[in-house]
Amino acid sequence: MLTCSRCSQIVEESSLAWRCSCGGAFEWSSPEPLRRAAIRRDEAGMWRYVSSLPVTSHSSRISMGEGGTPLVQAEWNGVPVFFKLDFLCPTGSYKDRGMSCVVSRLKELGVKEVVEDSSGNAGSSMAAYCAIAGIHCRIYVPDYASQAKCVQIESSGAELVRVPGSREDTTLAAEEAARASYYASHNWNPYFPHGVKTFAFEIWEQMGFQAPDAVLLPAGQGSLVLGCSLAFDELFASGEIERLPRLYALQAENCSPLESAFRRGLPAPEPIEKRETIAEGISTAEPVRGGMVLDAVRKSGGAVLAYSERAIWEGFVKLAKIGLYVEPTSAIVGAALDDLEARGEIGEGERVAVLLSGSGLKATDKIVSLYETPPA
Repeated sequence: MLTCSRCSQIVEESSLAWRCSCGGAFEWSSPEPLRRAAIRRDEAGMWRYVSSLPVTSHSSRISMGEGGTPLVQAEWNGVPVFFKLDFLCPTGSYKDRGMSCVVSRLKELGVKEVVEDSSGNAGSSMAAYCAIAGIHCRIYVPDYASQAKCVQIESSGAELVRVPGSREDTTLAAEEAARASYYASHNWNPYFPHGVKTFAFEIWEQMGFQAPDAVLLPAGQGSLVLGCSLAFDELFASGEIERLPRLYALQAENCSPLESAFRRGLPAPEPIEKRETIAEGISTAEPVRGGMVLDAVRKSGGAVLAYSERAIWEGFVKLAKIGLYVEPTSAIVGAALDDLEARGEIGEGERVAVLLSGSGLKATDKIVSLYETPPA
C-alpha cells in the first residue's frame, strides 16, 4: 500500500499511480524498522537490508552488486572525516541504490515500459537497470547534461530525448510522455528513497553499529537527505541507536530553494529563479518533497547550507588532492567541511560522515573546462 504525503489517501501499489489525485507524492513504509538481527549476513551490498526494502521476490531482484561501498577515513584540515564512496556504485553514482530498488519493484508489478527525466546520473542508472530487467526505457535529459552521462544512457539501449531549456522543462516533457507509459521519476517514486537509505545503514554498520554525529549530503531534490533520515529513524525506532545524527543538506547558491526556505523558517520551499551551477546534479528549483527534506533536517538539529561556485570548485580540488575524484556536484561537501570546521560546528572528537555521490569520470568535459577557467 502507498500513502499520500499530502492528503493521506491510500492506494494499492498495483494501481501504478505515480502521483496522488491531490498532487501529493506517495510514500511507502517499511513494515518493521531495521534491527541488527535482520541483516542478511550472506548478502553483499544493499540487499543485506532486504527486510526493510519493498521488494518481496528474490527472483525479481535487479542487482549489479550496488552498495557495500567503502567508508574511508581521511584528514580534512587536520580533522578526521569518514568519506562514504558511493561514486563506486556500478554506474558511477549513489543513484544505483534507488534504481535497483525501483526497477526490482516495477518488475514485480509487471511494468514493461518506463519514462524518466534526469540531469544525468539517475538516467544512466535507470537505463542500466532497465536493460537488465528487460524494461523499455525512455530518458529525458536537459540539453546541457554531461555528454559522458548521455553516452552512458544510450549505451545501455535506452531511448535518449534531449530537451532544450531548464531542468524543469525536462520534467514537463517527461510527464507529458508518461501519459502513455509508467512515469518512473526517481523524484516522485515511493521506492527510490528506500533504496537510497541503505547507504546510511552501511555507515552505521561500518562504524561499528553506531550513528555518526553528523552527515553531510549534496541536496537538489533531497533524496539523500530523505534516505538518510529514513534509515536513522528506523534504527532509532528499533533501539539500535540512541540519537539521530545532524543532517546537513548542501546546495549551490545559484540554485538553493531548500536553503532559502530553511533560512526563512518556511515549511516548504518556494519556486525560485535559478542560475547555472557547476553542481548540475543538484540544480533543482522545485523539489518535489521539499517540505519533507526541511522537516528531516530540522528534526535532526542540522541545517541547509548553500555555497558559491568558487567554494564548490575549491572543494573539488582539495578532494582530488586526497585521491577522491568526484564530479563537481559531489564536491560541494568540501566547501561545507571548510565552512563547518571554521565555524566550529564540527570538529575534533566528532564522527562526521560525508557522502560522495558521483564519479568525476562522468564529468570529464566539465572538469577540463573548469581547470581552464575556474569560477571567479
